[in-house]
Amino acid sequence: MKANKDWPVLTSYDSDHLRRVALPLGGIGTGTVSLGGRGDLRDWEVMNRPAKGFTPENCFFAIRAKRAGEDAVTRALEGPIDPADYEGASGCAVPNHGLPRFRKCAFHAAYPLGQVFLSDPLVPVDVRLEGFNPLVPPDTDKSGIPGAVLRFVLSNKTADSVSASVCGSLKNFIGADGRAGSPKGNYNTFMKTRSLRGLFMRSRGVDKSAEQYGTMALATLSERGVTYRTAWDRSGQSALLDFWDDFSDDGRLEERDGAGEDAPVGSLALSVRIPPRGTKTVCFLLTWHFPNRQTWTPKQEKEGEGAPCSSDRVGNYYTTRYRDAWDAAVRTAASLPKLETETVDFVRTFCESDLPDVVKEAALYNLSTLRTQTCFRTEDGRFFGFEGCNDPSGSCHGSCTHVWNYEQAMAHLCGTLALSMRDTEFAHATRVDGHMSFRVNLPIERAKEFGKAAADGQMGCLMKLYRDWQLSGDDKMLKRLWPFAKKTIAVCWVPGGWDADQDGVMEGCQHNTMDVEYYGPNGQMCGWYLGALRAAEEMARYLGEDAFADTCRSLFDRGSKWVDENLFNGEYYEQQIWPITDRSKIADGIELGTCDNPANPDWQLGKACLVDQLVGQYMAHVCGLGYLVDPKHVSKTLRSIMKYNLKQSHDQFVDMRSFALNDEYAIRMTAYPHGQRPKQPFPYFTEVMTGFEYTAAVGMRYEGQEANGLKAIRAIRHRYDGRRRSPWDEAECGHHYARAMASWAAVLALTGFHYSAVEKALTFAAKDGLHFWSNGHAWGTCRIKSLKNSTKVELTVKAGSLKLKRFVLTGAGEAEIKTEKTLTAGRTLRLTV
Repeated sequence: MKANKDWPVLTSYDSDHLRRVALPLGGIGTGTVSLGGRGDLRDWEVMNRPAKGFTPENCFFAIRAKRAGEDAVTRALEGPIDPADYEGASGCAVPNHGLPRFRKCAFHAAYPLGQVFLSDPLVPVDVRLEGFNPLVPPDTDKSGIPGAVLRFVLSNKTADSVSASVCGSLKNFIGADGRAGSPKGNYNTFMKTRSLRGLFMRSRGVDKSAEQYGTMALATLSERGVTYRTAWDRSGQSALLDFWDDFSDDGRLEERDGAGEDAPVGSLALSVRIPPRGTKTVCFLLTWHFPNRQTWTPKQEKEGEGAPCSSDRVGNYYTTRYRDAWDAAVRTAASLPKLETETVDFVRTFCESDLPDVVKEAALYNLSTLRTQTCFRTEDGRFFGFEGCNDPSGSCHGSCTHVWNYEQAMAHLCGTLALSMRDTEFAHATRVDGHMSFRVNLPIERAKEFGKAAADGQMGCLMKLYRDWQLSGDDKMLKRLWPFAKKTIAVCWVPGGWDADQDGVMEGCQHNTMDVEYYGPNGQMCGWYLGALRAAEEMARYLGEDAFADTCRSLFDRGSKWVDENLFNGEYYEQQIWPITDRSKIADGIELGTCDNPANPDWQLGKACLVDQLVGQYMAHVCGLGYLVDPKHVSKTLRSIMKYNLKQSHDQFVDMRSFALNDEYAIRMTAYPHGQRPKQPFPYFTEVMTGFEYTAAVGMRYEGQEANGLKAIRAIRHRYDGRRRSPWDEAECGHHYARAMASWAAVLALTGFHYSAVEKALTFAAKDGLHFWSNGHAWGTCRIKSLKNSTKVELTVKAGSLKLKRFVLTGAGEAEIKTEKTLTAGRTLRLTV
């Protein structure tokens, strides 16, 4: 069976690469259920928390097909179970393991579009399952729908007509999130609107304030041929057997009495007749609505069964947009054709660009993290994120600044959400003295409560403020947040601070993303500081504060020179370890106490070749801030990282977590090519983490080292091939780790894209081809073609609008634009450089 001709396919997974495939279906901030490689639905993470491995019993789709003149066959709409899952104490533990299923299966994808192909010689139809959730940048509401579209395309392989029925069964598990709670008094109702038929799932018994309280719906967009059960029969020994016999008999369902069942299973079937060699399509919507998200930093509980305190409720933005799950289904169904068209247009445009496929995959597939339980939006619309997800809970709360510094996807696709994070960081999490809590407690009134500042986190937020101001052109936002931002750079200069002697070098006690304090200057922290100084200089000068801008520039110039002269060893940047003999001299709020004795500190880098020692330079390139240190040193350092840190895992000792194994290549966090390793380096020094690897790989491309950069990205994606790990789950401290969205920066580096809405200037590399671009508020394409004495450019806006006064091709020239242009969706501007 062929793929959907309208859907792009970026990656195909054969039968040997399906076991780990799990494509998250859900909106930004809504939670997800994942489409598994064999066509199953797994990891039902819809109730305000992660739930890896949670699949409620009797949740599946099935088909009954009967060729004229032959017996009917009934199958689960799933492919074979992998042999690795056969064994268990009571046999196979895979959900729905006992159901007959299709013999052959394959999976095609271009996120968020997933296609499962099922075939069996004993079944007269082949099936293509198309699963997706709308992704329509930069529209965060259209990209924030709590549901999944599941469309089954049935292809009659025979010369006779085939009668077929597709049935979805879903347990009403409201009240149970996979870790806590239990259903109580749940019930299902058959609902019918003008164009929708389905089951609406509610509860009378679950506490209405519980995090697990809400509604679900399973609906079909068909008006005819629909039968249903609001409950399965529990009177006999096997309710599953009764369902299977009923459905297998004629493909239609008869109602059953589910009285007394706290978690009734509902089933919805649709019957069609398929002509010889013809096709029919059956479409289902699965939606949910769970409004009671709780803070990640609860202060108290009510008496009793751990029920949350009302002050701990932060809610969900998406539930303010829909009354309940049925409302979400009705409204999504009404706009589904347009939502699908816009989603496919975005994905196809991206996939048809001239980027290498592995870069498209890394950038596009990590967008899924924005829709997992790593991320959420509170009722006021603010965006927050854990670092990642543990199996049953969020991992590391607080929109951690030193982790979220690395990602570039949100700012370039969903700019309003990035701006909400900047507002939280500066207007709510920053104290009057300039210290920014690097983890935000909730509700937002408690944002400063954590009370500790991270050196890299705080400096990176200054660079992100500059980036997001440039991308948006939002002067009002800059003027409102600048007083806070100014304090966050000035606090570096207080006694005992990060740069107490004001020489442009960060050398004080530096808590950072390795979850330790560094003592003494190093490339990683100095790079963030130099980048923050440059960002502060530019913002201050724009706002007319020239004296402050001059101070920042002077510190930058001195610091950059010192770093090159004192930290670069001829191959890469090292750390100088500067112990602090008097702990009381460390400024308040910058030490977490990870080091027992700052006078003889553990957890340092020392002579390490660190994977992201140039992270500040990576961010500076993204922001268009230029070089922070000597460009020749930058280039040499990246070559050294490739030379010393890229290793095959067979030969590597790892004393903590293993994210690369056996024959897998990866860029290790550190190498000590010349010895002199500290006895106890920072905890993660032997590990591999994709976000850091992307940072190095992107840096390589910015320096023209394209082959090395692509080699590094290929090594990452080889590890996430569906057989070894899920292609949509790059883990670090948890699944779906935020730092991995640094992969989007590879798009920027390979196209040379930079946009300033402040100057209304758009820049690309002088590189022929069709390039995708996005600035968080609009997106489109740029086609570049070199001629003998000039370059032709076709700039197209496909969503949003773009203001333009200058167009630059780096190293080639600039197109003259006599009057400012505003390009709206569908407009193309033709230029000659």
